[in-house]
Amino acid sequence: MSENLALVIEDDTDLSEIFTRALETAGFEVESILDGKVAQERLGEVVPKVIVLDMHLPHVDGPTLLKQIHADERLSKVRIIIATADAVQAEFYRDQAMIVMVKPISFSQLRDISAWLKGR
Repeated sequence: MSENLALVIEDDTDLSEIFTRALETAGFEVESILDGKVAQERLGEVVPKVIVLDMHLPHVDGPTLLKQIHADERLSKVRIIIATADAVQAEFYRDQAMIVMVKPISFSQLRDISAWLKGR
């Protein structure tokens, strides 16, 4: 596992930028991925410390990626932050991630959570 690598898997470019800056401020090296298929391929190559995962992605959706992350032994210690605009969906996934956040998510919220995760 890369101690400083975080993947932001979010197709909204504005949110992706906010998440990326917040994680960088907390000391992570961040890769931003805008497409579920690209994320699926990248997850086969790296073991990040943190993944920020949107549930609504093009080509491969967030729930599919989440299942694949949980099924991959290499990724068993990855800290997952789910980002979703759907409060009902957030409750459904609460036990499948370290943190589930309902959008809109502010820079300061994610920065503070990222700093906390960095120290764990």
